[in-house]
Amino acid sequence: MNANWATIRDANDVRTTDPYWSTIIRPTRSLFDLRLRQLWRYRDLISLFVWRDFVSAYKQTILGPLWHIIQPLLTTLTYSLIFGKVARLPTDGLPMLLFYMSGTVLWGYFAACLTRTATTFVANAKLYDKVYFHRLVIPISVIISNLISFAIQCAMFLVFLACYAAGGARVQPNACLLLLPLLLLMMAGYGFGCGLIVSALTTRYRDLAQLVGFGVQLWMYATPVIYPLSAVPGRFQKLIALNPIAPIIETFRYGFLGAGTVNPGHLLYSVVVLGVVLLASLLLFNRVESTFMDTV
Repeated sequence: MNANWATIRDANDVRTTDPYWSTIIRPTRSLFDLRLRQLWRYRDLISLFVWRDFVSAYKQTILGPLWHIIQPLLTTLTYSLIFGKVARLPTDGLPMLLFYMSGTVLWGYFAACLTRTATTFVANAKLYDKVYFHRLVIPISVIISNLISFAIQCAMFLVFLACYAAGGARVQPNACLLLLPLLLLMMAGYGFGCGLIVSALTTRYRDLAQLVGFGVQLWMYATPVIYPLSAVPGRFQKLIALNPIAPIIETFRYGFLGAGTVNPGHLLYSVVVLGVVLLASLLLFNRVESTFMDTV
């Protein structure tokens, strides 16, 4: 290499020359310069963050990774007691445990992605301040590590489903369960996009971080997680249909249990809204990225 001038690539993949530095990090030049190609170069770092998040989640706990199973199971039992036995909400003729578990497992994945992505800037400010890497590495690692937790919980759900089916329960899995990869991708996208928007806004408005948990809880009640869409009065069904998460939950439940409402139009609407959310979140994230260290 020439000691005086060396041709290198900077952080934005633009070829440049400099007599002293091996790497030059420059601020983003435009709102649409997302530098997504860099993410592939940081794939090893993403895998390290995924492993860190999964291992450290229950480090120094007695039950360790078993909490990935215990938490949704306890939540399902609580919903079955309160909403099934006490409030007597209908479950479309399905066993209460399966009905509530199907909603809890999928919603839990979305909620975990959103709440953890929402703290990206604030929680990792010290790390961002010391070393450069693409700022989307951490949110993406959160989505993937939560996907591992979902896989464990979904396996638990399938075990219960097989037990109930063997016992003669009225469950009818069908071809819609093949849509699971699409439904998961959509849930990950909504958690990622909404979390990025909140993360970008909390760099200036810290109170939003306090409202995330409350907002997610309210959103759950507006989603057919603890009740079937068929139980919603007709005049409110159109309102529930505006919730882009609702058709995802209903399709998941219908595919695995054979009860629920599947509307291709509602799913298409959810995909369109997802595209808008992702675009808005990436642009906002990119806008805040260059200045957030001055405000956190």
